[in-house]
Amino acid sequence: MAADASAPSRKERLDALLLQLPGVSGKKINGLDAYFVGDRMFACITEQGIGLRLPVATATELQFSNGNVVPFKPGGLSVSREWVQIERADAAEHEQDLQLFRDSLEFVKTAPRR
Repeated sequence: MAADASAPSRKERLDALLLQLPGVSGKKINGLDAYFVGDRMFACITEQGIGLRLPVATATELQFSNGNVVPFKPGGLSVSREWVQIERADAAEHEQDLQLFRDSLEFVKTAPRR
């Protein structure tokens, strides 16, 4: 079944959800739409969902406890153990992930620079 042309895109839905969080901005990086806190990326849109940076223990737990969370591999390359991808067929369902988005934002904001 074809997608409804009038339905908001994944980016439009995620913009509405994430750009209202304090300190969040969006821009393109390497052809992907991404979300930043300050100059640090905490989330990145993919065709299947959204990649998030979280503490390694949290990222690992999510991959084992949620069938829709997989390692984040933009372009087929693994980024790091801190990055996971939340896959949702319907972008509106990402509203269920709001607490994870907040956790990611706080983690990235306070993580030491590499």
